[in-house]
Amino acid sequence: MDRFEEMRVFVRIAERQSFTRASDDLQIPRATVTNLMKRLEERLGARLLERTTRTVRLTQDGDAYYRRCVRLIADLEEAEGSFSNIAPKGILRVNLQGTLARYFVVPELPAFLARFPGIELTIGEDDRFVDLVREGVDCVLRAGNLQDSSMVGRRVARLPQVTVASPVYLEAFGTPHDPSALSAHRAVNYVSSATGRPVPLEFSVGGRETAVTLPSAVSVTGTELYTGAAVAGLGIVQVPRYRVAGELADGRLQVILADFPPPPMPVSVLYPQNRQLSSRVRVFAQWLRDIFEAAAATINGSP
Repeated sequence: MDRFEEMRVFVRIAERQSFTRASDDLQIPRATVTNLMKRLEERLGARLLERTTRTVRLTQDGDAYYRRCVRLIADLEEAEGSFSNIAPKGILRVNLQGTLARYFVVPELPAFLARFPGIELTIGEDDRFVDLVREGVDCVLRAGNLQDSSMVGRRVARLPQVTVASPVYLEAFGTPHDPSALSAHRAVNYVSSATGRPVPLEFSVGGRETAVTLPSAVSVTGTELYTGAAVAGLGIVQVPRYRVAGELADGRLQVILADFPPPPMPVSVLYPQNRQLSSRVRVFAQWLRDIFEAAAATINGSP
């Protein structure tokens, strides 16, 4: 193996904190990874990794070497991409918010893989905070405002949102015609995985955004539960319109306070701020922007 391959393996071990997970990720035998690191440390004359029975940690020298390796690997990939027509290739590990994946991303994946046949995608589905470096994930797709300052976000869409409730709920509590009338109402509270607190409802009133927190009999942490609880008549919710298009069409949910819409929900690709984008992440992020832009006319044109 050449020195670039040594650095690539070392970086994966450092990030995954495990020889076994690194060998699985890179599809290299565990014994090869061990021997490679032993040879690298002998050649450098420095101990890079502290090994215990449960984890692997960087030494002070290892941390300094890791930072340089990350930059060098990114620079080399960038250089090779700039001076050749070779398409990006290799494993790309992404984590996608579930409803965004199902509605927008997965239906278009065949075209992406046909365009970049050298990329092998590994996809996880979550709506939680993901430690990209430790979990070995290259990038995530998330809806909402960026909460983690250690991540860099690239905005790919702004999804129109609506405030909705079920006919059963509106029959019991009445239909509000102004946010000031919400004092007699309740919401299904969505608890943020980033803050652990309920996300308030937001309304545009007189050109300004107003946040309203309502009492709730039910709090949830998942998007499917959030919509389902609203359909069951448990309270008011605010969601991207695309997510409840079917429920609006068949009358299970109704738009309320249409004159006071919530702000659009941002959708972003996130990756660590201390790392340059690999060519695989770069083309995937641009592709995500392209598919959301292509879908924008349909989304914004929803009745």
